[in-house]
Amino acid sequence: MNRKVSVAPMMDCTDRHERYFLRLISKNTFLYTEMIVDEAINRGDKKKLLEFNINEKPVALQLGGSSPKLLAEAAKIGEDFGYDEINLNLGCPSRKVEKNKFGACLMKEPNLVADCLSKMKSSTKLPVTIKTRIGYDNVEDYENFYNFISKIKSTGVKTFIIHARKAMLGKFTPKQNLNIPPLKYDYVYNLKKDFPNEEVIINGGITSTSEIKSHLDKIDGVMIGRAAYHTPYLLADIEKVIFDNNDVLTREEVIENLIPYIKDELRKGTRLNQIMRHTLGLFHGQSGASYWKRYLSENMCVRDADVQKVNHIMDKVRSSNFERRVG
Repeated sequence: MNRKVSVAPMMDCTDRHERYFLRLISKNTFLYTEMIVDEAINRGDKKKLLEFNINEKPVALQLGGSSPKLLAEAAKIGEDFGYDEINLNLGCPSRKVEKNKFGACLMKEPNLVADCLSKMKSSTKLPVTIKTRIGYDNVEDYENFYNFISKIKSTGVKTFIIHARKAMLGKFTPKQNLNIPPLKYDYVYNLKKDFPNEEVIINGGITSTSEIKSHLDKIDGVMIGRAAYHTPYLLADIEKVIFDNNDVLTREEVIENLIPYIKDELRKGTRLNQIMRHTLGLFHGQSGASYWKRYLSENMCVRDADVQKVNHIMDKVRSSNFERRVG
C-alpha cells in the first residue's frame, strides 16, 4: 500500500464525488472517505453510505465510533464493499463527536481504543490504521503521546497518521482546532525514531510539494488536508514532483474527463451542485480563478442546475475568452 502522499478525510469534503474528481488529477495519491459512524453503517443505508466508483481506488474507509462490536462489524462491511483500508478516527475534536464518544476524546481511553482496534483487526483482512493527534487539552507531553501509540501498537496496528497538533476538546470549534494549537512536527519525527519499523504519516498545515519533500526525509508519508480541497490541482504537482509522473491532465482535461461522470450521476438523481462544488478551486492561482468560481456559482452550484448546464461547461472551458481569463 503506497501512502507516501494521501488526502485527509474531511467532513463535507471528501465524499465520493470529490474523490472521483481528485483521482482524475492524481493517479497515486491515496484517498480517504469522510468519517462514517459505525452505527450508521450497521443500521442505515449501506449502499448510500459506502458505494463508490471503482476508479477512486485506492481508497480507505474512515470509521467513527467507540463500540468494539459495531466497529468490527462496520470494518467487515467496508471490506465487503471493496475498500483498501479501514481507518479509525481518533483525532476529530468537535463537540458533537465528543458527545457521541468518538474522535479525539478517545485519547483519554487507550484501553478502550485498543479493544476497538483488536476487534476491528480480527474482523477484516484489510489493514487497520488510525488517525490521531499528539495530545488533548493540557495533556500534551511527548511521553503520554508515546504511551498512547505504544498501546495501539500492541494491537498489531502498524500505520499511524498523526495530526501534529493537540485537540482542544470542548473549547475550540473544529475550525479553531485546525489553526490555533501549535504544530509540533518534532513529536511525529520522534515517534518515527522510536518506532522505526512502523509506518508514520504526518498531517497538519502542509501546503506545498517542497514541504512534502522535506517531511518525507524524516517520516514515511504525508497527509494533506485543506490544501487538497481548496487548491486541488496541487495534486498534479505532487504527481510530477513526488511520484515522478508527468502524465497528468491539464485543468481543462480534468473537466472534460469529469463530464461523463457528471452525466451518469445526474441520471441516477445526483444534483449537479453536489459534484461541481468540489471544483471551485481547480483554477486557483490562475489569472481567471475568480471568473471560474463566479461561473460555477451562477450556473453549476445552484440547486436547480441540470444536464443542459453541463453541456455548456466545455464550451466555456474551450472558448478563447475563457482561456484568456484563466490563463
